[in-house]
Amino acid sequence: MTRLALTAATIAVGFSAASIAAAQDMLPRECRQEIVLLCGKDRSQLRSCIAEKRDQLTASCRDEIRKRVEARRGDRRAGKLAAAFSGKAAEMTYGSDALQTLDFHAAATDRPAPLVLFVHGGGWKRGDKNNATGEFKAAHYNEQGYHFASINYRLVPDATVEEQAADVAAALAKLLAEADRLKIDRSRVVLMGHSAGAHLVSLVGTDPQYLRGAGLTLSDVRGIIPLDGAAYDVPAQMGENARLMGDTYEQAFGTDPARQRALSPTFNARAPNAPAFLILHVQRKDGTAQSKALGEALRQGGTDATVRGFEGRGLQGHAEINRRMGDPDYAATPVVDAWLKSVFR
Repeated sequence: MTRLALTAATIAVGFSAASIAAAQDMLPRECRQEIVLLCGKDRSQLRSCIAEKRDQLTASCRDEIRKRVEARRGDRRAGKLAAAFSGKAAEMTYGSDALQTLDFHAAATDRPAPLVLFVHGGGWKRGDKNNATGEFKAAHYNEQGYHFASINYRLVPDATVEEQAADVAAALAKLLAEADRLKIDRSRVVLMGHSAGAHLVSLVGTDPQYLRGAGLTLSDVRGIIPLDGAAYDVPAQMGENARLMGDTYEQAFGTDPARQRALSPTFNARAPNAPAFLILHVQRKDGTAQSKALGEALRQGGTDATVRGFEGRGLQGHAEINRRMGDPDYAATPVVDAWLKSVFR
């Protein structure tokens, strides 16, 4: 359910009977009239009605509902959120290079908890965990009861893509080596990445050499979540985008067709792979085609792979899926939440 549906429904179920009336009384008169005209006065039906017909409310009324309910929900959840995510992560190093660092956001738990490890994008040559992780992920996944880590890794041209994939594996190995201290459940780990990071986590999840080089195996990863990547088939992507991004791809993947194929998750999709993939994309031609092709290749190789598309076009949509992942009002967030819940069972 989107945050709009959730917050609207919360008018009926998130408050006591007395505060339902208070919540409605706080709304502007015009908005209260809209709700009555749309749903009637039977408060027992208010939740289902608003959730079903929310799009028929004016934008201003929906916004008023969202602001008021979020304010109340924030009061109720402030203590839990503060405990789950203080806003300050523990920075750790996993190698000797200045970029081989990660931020670890611990969930509030006394027992071992699952880990979501995130890899930022940036065309393999830029980006940083401090500005490319998105504002919602850490707090949201901590609230779900999961530890969250976001890594830096060495960048092209000072490092190769192969070394970047090795960095992803090394960062995970560092966290798992300290699993007891950090209260990480070693058996429940998922890798998530955006854009170039989506390519890297997919490569690590389909080519076992990278995890093996860090002393791990594919069985140490429960699943992979690539967010709107478009280089799962490197030769196809370089041919499709030669005019716009040819220099970026050539800098990362060179001109050797054999190397380009070796760095393509789609060509590595025969088993063994990480057990499950949730491949998400927005409405970009290349990202959509590449995501579907990777999903099909994984399924043909016997791997559980789900491909889901979401609204958003061009670079704006590409950035939004990363920036808003973890925002309950963003359509992909509950899809990822449900998938993680099933994978971490």
